Amino acid sequence: MVAKTFGSAVSGVDANLITIEVNVGQGTSFYMVGLPDSAVKESQQRVESALKYFNYRMPRQKVVINLAPADIRKEGSAYDLPIAMGILQASEQVDFPELDRYVIMGELSLDGYLRPIKGVLPIAIEARKRGFKGFILPLENAKEASIVNNLDIIGVETLQQAADFLMGELEIEPTITDTREIFYHSLDENEFDFADVQGQENIKRAMEIAAAGGHNVIMIGPPGAGKTMLAKRLPSILPPLSLQEALETTKIHSVAGKLGKNGSLLAQRPFRSPHHTISDVALVGGGGNPQPGEISLAHNGVLFLDELPEFKRTVLEVMRQPLEERKVTISRAKISVDYPANFMLIASMNPCPCGYYNHPEKECVCGPGIVQRYLNKVSGPLLDRIDLHVEVTPVKFDEMTSTRKSESSKSIRERVIQGREKQKQRFQNNPEVYCNAMMPSHMVKEICQINEAGKALLKTAMERLGLSARAYDRILKVARTIADIAGSDTIKVEHLAEAIQYRSLDREGWAG
Repeated sequence: MVAKTFGSAVSGVDANLITIEVNVGQGTSFYMVGLPDSAVKESQQRVESALKYFNYRMPRQKVVINLAPADIRKEGSAYDLPIAMGILQASEQVDFPELDRYVIMGELSLDGYLRPIKGVLPIAIEARKRGFKGFILPLENAKEASIVNNLDIIGVETLQQAADFLMGELEIEPTITDTREIFYHSLDENEFDFADVQGQENIKRAMEIAAAGGHNVIMIGPPGAGKTMLAKRLPSILPPLSLQEALETTKIHSVAGKLGKNGSLLAQRPFRSPHHTISDVALVGGGGNPQPGEISLAHNGVLFLDELPEFKRTVLEVMRQPLEERKVTISRAKISVDYPANFMLIASMNPCPCGYYNHPEKECVCGPGIVQRYLNKVSGPLLDRIDLHVEVTPVKFDEMTSTRKSESSKSIRERVIQGREKQKQRFQNNPEVYCNAMMPSHMVKEICQINEAGKALLKTAMERLGLSARAYDRILKVARTIADIAGSDTIKVEHLAEAIQYRSLDREGWAG
């Protein structure tokens, strides 16, 4: 007898429907075909042990399992449960009248209990799209899958529970989550607040501009000046995620298995801070079984690279293309996978190996040329893609001990949202562009027009700093953002002057 069950294979951040066909006939062999990897092939032992634990039997006949379509590689251990259900049906040990109406996924332990799996959210989205009645999966993944409405999410703990439910002998209430309530309830939950930061008003201003326009930032300053503390507070002033952005972000974290036990919709913008020993594959994604990297996990949020020159050069250079295209393509001989990577890059670095070059009080002990060599660890093309270069100076004692309250993230965020609203109206006919930092060059010429006085100022800056054409575009984009925050329809000379001052590392002789 032939039985069919349905599972799914995740490719990138999307899922493909997989039909699991089980045929039990004359013979004694066990065959599994359809490009299964080692983890899928090993399911025979897990399934046999789980079936025996609940007094079912593994057929001592010829068992052929086909995972269709056969040209898509099947990876992981999540096919255990649908294979077990198919074997029970095909060997006529049970009768599942609604087997073809459910997508079934789950990893079996030897005692028949189910372990959580990755990529549940895109699988649930695909199941609803294909018109299935429900999705049977491990109980620990049920909350994550229930983000998708109009689909019965049946969380089970054991193989026996799944079998009883499909036979109609056990009633299991579908897991239901009010996605909008979770989303809107969690929007304003931020662990860090700019109200905790004393002084550093110029850095806060740069962060506000960066958040309003989606610009990349690099902070240069001595150790202990507050670079990391300021970076951690940036997500608290970014505009709240839209529901669509939250779903995109949650899908990526689901595929990477980062949602954790009973994970649900991510309502906060992600903040990723990888260590400087990270490999290029871990940063951009990839591997034998392609997985999203840190830049994709930071999608719609912030990627913070602390101690930028300590990262391997190859690691930093692979970011150049994703910073421009806002996606990363992982190509292999037989597969090509796209992961979204629309993130804000926030980097920090010391000005020299000892950390005290240009310090107002402490003396730098680095020898001649060492400072420049240290800065050269970060390539010019990468710095060109960073809009704001900000010098961070140590906080003075009077500012640290001041009782004056600093401005809170909430009030800064209001100005940021106002600036983003102007950009939303400006780019309403361009769905792929929704903030100033994303403007292509042809749009910069149209939107970031400046008067004669502004042109003269920018010409002088270009000649003195030796700026590239990309830096020219980025200055205009930052100036446009500053004008948006100020509520101005035109870019004024003062907006342009402030944007130019955020190109510190382009200044000739900055490092002696």
